[in-house]
Amino acid sequence: MGTVTSMGTMPIDTRPEEQRDRVAIADVVTRAFGSPAEARLVDAIRSAPEYLPDLALVAVVDEKIVGHVMISRCLVADEAGDSPPLPAAMLSPLAVDPDHQGEGIGARLVREVTDRAAAAGHPFVVLEGDPRYYSRFGFEPAPTYGLCLPLPDWAPPEAAQVLRLHPDAPLPSGRVVYPEAFDVLDDE
Repeated sequence: MGTVTSMGTMPIDTRPEEQRDRVAIADVVTRAFGSPAEARLVDAIRSAPEYLPDLALVAVVDEKIVGHVMISRCLVADEAGDSPPLPAAMLSPLAVDPDHQGEGIGARLVREVTDRAAAAGHPFVVLEGDPRYYSRFGFEPAPTYGLCLPLPDWAPPEAAQVLRLHPDAPLPSGRVVYPEAFDVLDDE
């Protein structure tokens, strides 16, 4: 069983996603983003070698899935090309059912999945997202550490972020290379 917390009077259970959750996850992701593109991304990640099933979590309220988050593998490529790419972890996507946004579910999922990533030995997590939201979890601008993420045209440079999970571990610099699964978004 996953971690159960309570936001006000609403108990929230977080646990790894299961095969039986996939339709409900697709519905939550589609509703959260207002299109099915990100739900297709979730499916593509699950089919990719970069998928980390222990770091794909759902939030459940009253036996209904109301949120989802994934961390999958990506790479950090040395800009000079002198070294082979290094493995990294990337949080994407995070989705909360619109009927439950603002209830702390997204925050619970981010904290839980990053705690699990730290326990699994990942030294850091990168993401593209709103720094006003993610900074509360300790995410910082990735360029500060020499990390460059391939942001979409609509995203400001500060959307490229990194969370150091083990502050004593060295943080590589370079270009973050997304898994091929993310190409599904280019097809939109």
